[in-house]
Amino acid sequence: MQHDVIIACDFKSAEETFEFLDLFRYEPRKPFLKIGMELYYAEGPAIVREIKRRGHRIFLDLKLHDIPNTVRKAMAVLSRLDVDMCNVHAAGTVEMMRAAREGLTRADGTRPLLIAVTQLTSTSEERMQRELLIGASMEETIVQYARNAREAGLDGVVCSPLEAGMVHKACGREFLTVTPGVRFADGDAADQVRITTPARAREIGSDLIVVGRPITAAPDPVAAYRRCLSEFVG
Repeated sequence: MQHDVIIACDFKSAEETFEFLDLFRYEPRKPFLKIGMELYYAEGPAIVREIKRRGHRIFLDLKLHDIPNTVRKAMAVLSRLDVDMCNVHAAGTVEMMRAAREGLTRADGTRPLLIAVTQLTSTSEERMQRELLIGASMEETIVQYARNAREAGLDGVVCSPLEAGMVHKACGREFLTVTPGVRFADGDAADQVRITTPARAREIGSDLIVVGRPITAAPDPVAAYRRCLSEFVG
C-alpha cells in the first residue's frame, strides 16, 4: 500500500466532525480518516455512511476483542458499511482473528483490510510486564502478536513506529504496519509513550501513520495535515 497519513477524527459529534472536514473541501485529495469509538458510539453507522458518501476512505477503529463467534458476527455487520480498514485486538488469539476475517469477508469474497492491535502506544514495557503479567519484552511481544495476525490471515498490525521495522522483518514487507504515536518534533507527546516524528516513522518502516491531535487541535489543521504529508510521504 502507498504511504499515507490517516487523520484520527476523535470528535464527539457529527457536527464537530463535519465542521472539521469542511476545512479540507478544497484539498485535491480527500484525507484518509480514522473513526474511533467515541465518534462511532455517539453517531452510529450513519456517520460512516455519510463520510463515505463524501469520498473519504475510512479506517474504522473499534478494536474488537471477544469470543470468536461474537467477533465473527460483529464483523459481518461491519462489512456492510463499506469501510476500507478495520481492526481487532491481537490478544484475542489466532482463532478470534480468523473468525474476524471470516465474518468480514462478503459473499463475493471481498472484504476491507483487517489489522490487529499489538500493544497500545500508551503502554510502556514496564506497565505491560507489571500490570498485564507479560514477561517477554515489548519487542518480542509485538513481533509474536504480528506473527499470530499473519497466521490468521490478517493484512497487518497496529504498532508504534518504533516496532514497524521489526514487524516487517518478521512478517514480510507486504504485511502492513499502521502506526499511531506520531508527533511533530516540536509537538506535545500527550498520553503517548512510544512515539516518533512523521519523517522518522517513514524511515523505520511505517506504511500508514495515524495522526490525531497534532492535526485536529492545530491552529491551522490543513497546514498541519500538509506538513505531515510532506514529512511522511514526501
